[in-house]
Amino acid sequence: MSAVPTRRKPPRVGDQPIFRRTLIGLVLVIGVFLVLAPLVIIGVEAFAKGWQVYSATISHPDTLHAIMLTVLTALIAVPVNTAFGVAAAWSITKFDFWGKRVLLIVIEIPFSVSPIVAGVAYLFVYGLQGIFGPTLDAWNIKILFAIPGIILASMFVTAPFVARELIPLMQAQGRDLEEAATSLGASGWRTFFSVTLPNIKWALLYGVVLCNARVMGEFGAVSVVSGNIRGQTNTLPLHIELLYHDYQATGAFAAASILAVIAVFTIIAKVALERRGAGRRATSASRPALLAKPAENNA
Repeated sequence: MSAVPTRRKPPRVGDQPIFRRTLIGLVLVIGVFLVLAPLVIIGVEAFAKGWQVYSATISHPDTLHAIMLTVLTALIAVPVNTAFGVAAAWSITKFDFWGKRVLLIVIEIPFSVSPIVAGVAYLFVYGLQGIFGPTLDAWNIKILFAIPGIILASMFVTAPFVARELIPLMQAQGRDLEEAATSLGASGWRTFFSVTLPNIKWALLYGVVLCNARVMGEFGAVSVVSGNIRGQTNTLPLHIELLYHDYQATGAFAAASILAVIAVFTIIAKVALERRGAGRRATSASRPALLAKPAENNA
């Protein structure tokens, strides 16, 4: 009897040890020099002159004001963008209406527009020479070079974060549960809090964490609309730049260490939420999938 020939398995990517080790090594080297090394340098330089200098820099009135302004901006911008993201995701995934694709494109715009361009655009809208500038000046309402301008610019930059996490997930979940709750007499609010929210809570928190991290680290748009007034309209990223330009490198690194700590906690929260399943559907769906028409669901 002749032996039955064995079928050879098709080659897989990474079967060659040299290729696998070279690629992994390249990724590790780039990651260490581009990501890990700057974080280490921030920690080393922040404490280069001792704990007392670090503490004095952090407790300086200008630094404390920058921290408080950054926190205030996040406390306003993040909840507003969360409400906007939930409303936008609900409208796009649960309703059929004219202009749905336009709304999706509008949500994507802040990712496509440079933050600097967004800040300049706000100058032409709310500045003295802008569209609403003369009217605002007549009513003695100050938007630019003040806290409202900082909040508006931060809201613009971070507007898509929550919506982009929720839309793919809610598209995949469909409308069946909400339609069943409505048919049983549940109101819109009760349907949302009893049916929709429990199913999207981890993705929602995921988007909130990313939105908060971006608000606290935003520089470009805020630098244009704030005026960089020391002790008045400087957020923490802007304050770091001023310290660096004043040749206070240690102070700049000390202030930067706060943002680095926020970044670390953001990563920890992100990983913890991903373990809960948040972000998986959003990352598996590409950007064109967001612009695709959602599949019809059976009632």
